[in-house]
Amino acid sequence: MPPAGTSFATLLLSLCLSIPAAAQMPPADPADVGSIAGIMHAWYDVINGPPGAPRQWGRDSTLYTAGATFVSLDQREGKSAATIYTPEQYRQAVNASFVKNGFYEIEVGSRIERFGNIAHVRSVYETRRTADGPVTSRGVNLILLYWDGTRWWITGAVWEDEHDATTLPRSWIGAHEEVP
Repeated sequence: MPPAGTSFATLLLSLCLSIPAAAQMPPADPADVGSIAGIMHAWYDVINGPPGAPRQWGRDSTLYTAGATFVSLDQREGKSAATIYTPEQYRQAVNASFVKNGFYEIEVGSRIERFGNIAHVRSVYETRRTADGPVTSRGVNLILLYWDGTRWWITGAVWEDEHDATTLPRSWIGAHEEVP
């Protein structure tokens, strides 16, 4: 029997919406999802590695809520163009290249804005093909998260590399701040 004032349909919907998190396989490492710093470290760590090394896609899959969306912005014919992925579509799109060529993306600046149980992270990155190789690109990840009372979940991310029309503000590089 649903609690007083709750319809059966509302109870059923709430149970269905909670299934993806409860049925998540494999379970998330508490160190990865227990703090914003932890989930951001995991966000970058799972994709990094030298040529030939498999990426940590199982670990990656534990970071996102059901329905998470990625939006990658590029320049095509002088205009901004978006490619939209689910986390799984992104993994499939980049895996072969990351494993074949190597890939390292590191955070070089961040700003966390939090209100209650939601947060927005502006994370400035640099990419390389080897851990100590030359920078191949720089850009910004904008990541949305929420706290469910026990862990952080990424609901989506938008990113864009620097290009002719857009360069990173110098004040964003090297800065790490959290705003309440």
